[in-house]
Amino acid sequence: MLIEIEGVSKTIGKRCVIDNVSLNLESGKIWGFKGINGSGKTMLMRLIAGLIKPDKGRIIIDGKVLWRDISFPESVGILIESPTFLDGLTGFKNLKTLASIKNIITDNDIRKSLSDVGLDPDLSKKYKAYSLGMKQRLGIAAAIMERPEVILLDEPTNALDGEGIELVKALIERERNRGALVVVSCHDESIISELSDEIVYLSEGKIIDIKSIGDTNE
Repeated sequence: MLIEIEGVSKTIGKRCVIDNVSLNLESGKIWGFKGINGSGKTMLMRLIAGLIKPDKGRIIIDGKVLWRDISFPESVGILIESPTFLDGLTGFKNLKTLASIKNIITDNDIRKSLSDVGLDPDLSKKYKAYSLGMKQRLGIAAAIMERPEVILLDEPTNALDGEGIELVKALIERERNRGALVVVSCHDESIISELSDEIVYLSEGKIIDIKSIGDTNE
């Protein structure tokens, strides 16, 4: 899997939120997006996911041009900003509803993804009664449950306690190790440095540096 971002720009209102960004993302790596609020991390993820259309440039996913050949990446799991689900359904039923769109995984796969993020698949509590941490865990489960080729996680450790953060870090590494292309943003410098194979530093919508971590984060 290769994602090629070529000269991409995006303006919202009068503000240029992504400014002539070019970047190649390869599978089997964790790509960390680092920058302060408003630097363009989330917007770049939205562009890769096909949720917004660039004003200039193009995004090519395994040879297919987004917004021309395909509307969305063909195999992608997304957690961008706060996850939202149906208030009146349990975690399992919410994921089952999502999974019915592609219908490529089983109930057991859904149950495993819930267990993987530390949620009880048999919990009868409805989503509206979930804590912020439980909602975040469910969002991560939704992003990984179909074992997608591309995983985009925007601040995945938000609202999680120490145990939850360690669990999510292990999951992200597992997904990378099976060959997924994982993009993660995180405010915590130590987490992003520990997880990432490559760190992309953004400021005011531009890439200002790319650092290869290599094997130093073992």
